[in-house]
Amino acid sequence: MTENHSRLPGSRKIFDITRVLSPDTQVFPGDPLPEFAGMDCGEYRITRLLLTTHSGTHIDAPAHFFPGGMTVDAIPVHRLTGPAAVIDCRGREGGITASDIAPHIRDGTAVLIRTDYSGVTKFRADHPYLTEEAARLLTARGVGVVGIDTPSVDRDGGDLSVHRHLLGTDTVIIELLDLSGISEGLYYMAALPLRMKNLDGSPARVVLFEGQPGEL
Repeated sequence: MTENHSRLPGSRKIFDITRVLSPDTQVFPGDPLPEFAGMDCGEYRITRLLLTTHSGTHIDAPAHFFPGGMTVDAIPVHRLTGPAAVIDCRGREGGITASDIAPHIRDGTAVLIRTDYSGVTKFRADHPYLTEEAARLLTARGVGVVGIDTPSVDRDGGDLSVHRHLLGTDTVIIELLDLSGISEGLYYMAALPLRMKNLDGSPARVVLFEGQPGEL
């Protein structure tokens, strides 16, 4: 990952954990690649974009799986900003279990899971994923936002039970983060999707602030 941090007044770091969105961005198999087309308008330039709501680092709203579910524009901003615990699960292959994450969960705090997939630029079907047991533990502990650095919280080719459980409990999912260089610990997170009416998800800019809210 390229340099991903800057500093706030007082030398506090802010980390950008968003993957760069470009025509080379990895996508889930079958999804269209992002397309950018520059348009010369004489005195100024604009760019036409063709991409899905789940391109690059993105947020899944409950409407992604449940018709009539909460859409991305309806997610309260306070749900997407606040304390977030980064849990380091590097070295684990396959499913990340409840026992892998249980010691690091803080009740009611967003959870972001770092695996060896951070920095991977081409889709790999063998990416780490959450087990349904882990997902149920997270919602039982009041976690309202679950993020991961892989293309999906579910196993590739699986039954999508993790998506169904999390989104079915109005838990917001963030996928394809880049947590390279981010140490395990507690941060302040801002994860802001585009405010697109009645849609199932959106690309998002996600940043972490060093320290806790009262210290910013």
